Amino acid sequence: AVVSTQSTGNQTEEKPKYHVTTTLAGRVRSLNPNWNDEKQDFDGQFAKAMNLVGQELTDRINGMARVWLPAKNLVKQAFDDRFNVHPSGKIIRLSGDGCPWKQHLYDLEEETGTEGSILYVLAKSADSWRVITVGVKGEGFTNRLPLPEKWCGVRDEALSELTGIPQCVFVHASGFIGGNRTMEGALQMASKSLEIHGKV
Repeated sequence: AVVSTQSTGNQTEEKPKYHVTTTLAGRVRSLNPNWNDEKQDFDGQFAKAMNLVGQELTDRINGMARVWLPAKNLVKQAFDDRFNVHPSGKIIRLSGDGCPWKQHLYDLEEETGTEGSILYVLAKSADSWRVITVGVKGEGFTNRLPLPEKWCGVRDEALSELTGIPQCVFVHASGFIGGNRTMEGALQMASKSLEIHGKV
C-alpha cells in the first residue's frame, strides 16, 4: 500500500503491511556480528559500518553541492519570471528537466511572503511537458489546485477534444499531474484550469 500510494498520488488510511528496514540505521545494525557466529569480529564489522556511513555522508554532501543547491537557482529564476509566464503569477516554468523544486518553492514563497501563490509548475520531461500541481506543504497528497475533475483519467485525442487544447497527452486520475507534447500546450492546460476554477 505504501509504495502504490507514493507512486500514484492517491492517499489511503490503510495501515502499512510492512515496514522499511533498509534505512541507514537498519543497514548499520545488520553489520553487527550474528549471535551464533563462531568468531564475532566486532572491530572488522565496525570498520565496515564506518565505510558505509562515510560513503553515505559523502554522497549526501555531493548531492547538496552538485544537485540541490544548483536547483535552487533554477527555481528562483522560474519564480522571479512567473509573471512573464502567466499574468496571474500562479504558474512557473522550470528550465531543468527533473529539477528538485518543491522545497525550494516553499522556501521562496515563505521568504517573499507569497505562501500558497504558485499553483502549477510546468516542467520538461523526456518527450513532453508536464503540468504539475503544487502540493499543500505538510499535507501529503493534498494539492493546492488539482486539474479539473472532468479531465482526470482522460488521454490523448479524447483529452484534446475535451479541453480544446491540441497535443494533450494525459491527466492523472487524481488530477495531480497532466501532460502535453509542447510547452505552449502545457501552459494552455494550466491557464485553462485556472479559468475553470475561477483563479484568474
